[in-house]
Amino acid sequence: MEWTAVSVITTNEAVEAVSYILTDEGANGVQIDNAADYSHIIPGKYGKYGEIVDPETLPHREHGAAVTGYFPPKTFLPELVDTIKARVKQLGTFGLDYAPGTVKSSAIKDEQWSTVWQKYYHPVRVTSQLTVVPKWEEYQKQDPNEKLLVLDPGMAFGTGTHPTTKLMLQALEIVIKGGERLIDVGTGSGVLSIAAKQLGAGQVSAYDIDDTAVKSAKENIDLNPVAKDVELGVNSLLDGIHGQDADVIVANILAEIIVPLIPQAWENLKSGGQLLLSGIINDKLSTVTDALDKQGFILDESLRMKDWYGLIAHKPTADE
Repeated sequence: MEWTAVSVITTNEAVEAVSYILTDEGANGVQIDNAADYSHIIPGKYGKYGEIVDPETLPHREHGAAVTGYFPPKTFLPELVDTIKARVKQLGTFGLDYAPGTVKSSAIKDEQWSTVWQKYYHPVRVTSQLTVVPKWEEYQKQDPNEKLLVLDPGMAFGTGTHPTTKLMLQALEIVIKGGERLIDVGTGSGVLSIAAKQLGAGQVSAYDIDDTAVKSAKENIDLNPVAKDVELGVNSLLDGIHGQDADVIVANILAEIIVPLIPQAWENLKSGGQLLLSGIINDKLSTVTDALDKQGFILDESLRMKDWYGLIAHKPTADE
């Protein structure tokens, strides 16, 4: 069975921090290819047969560093890659230059990734009502109230198993009563839109800045007849979208992106409308709650799973 390599392209000063992140997320080993290491090499016997070779002629990185973590076969990586991206980006808040911070995953062998991760992606009950089911699995409901979210997520998009997605699904279960007009910002796999429809939401619009994500969401929505009327579109947050009079807006995105979304959500929510947010690492919680308070939102509930938070807030009515 093959292992998976997750590589982060970064700077010399961030090598140790990135190595820690990869190890902390479950890498069994870390390899570092650092351009700075070659600056200390002097001419010597580096040739295959002991001949003297100029270090400048050896294959090496010209700039920055690549830190690669090796994850064992049973590690499910699609959402882990997003977590690593978020943690690498967070290094900037500690004064570390991590740029570009590109994160890529690749199989150690030539076997197609899909034939590997399908072995480890099985039905998962993520809330009291919602179960995520891969499209290739046969699954029977365990009780009459169970609602299925059928997904073919691919490598890059949410499957419902990551804490940030679970938090948002829990929040939807708390908030949705039936018939709500809902906007899903940064839809990714479409899992939140599908869940909202399963829980009884009415009109649902879903947006993502990435055209690939929108295509992925469309494929997953097609697997869930209950969500067939979800409106999909390519858009950056809610730019250019005004006065939608929504009952609920949901966003499972990084805190840095949530902050500029907050005034846009305020404009598009009706009085009493609710804003559900996730993707908030603990160090960024106060940044988001301060932005909500400044805009005028009232924080109703804070949900936590590991180092991640989900928030439920509402736009006050005239008599509040």
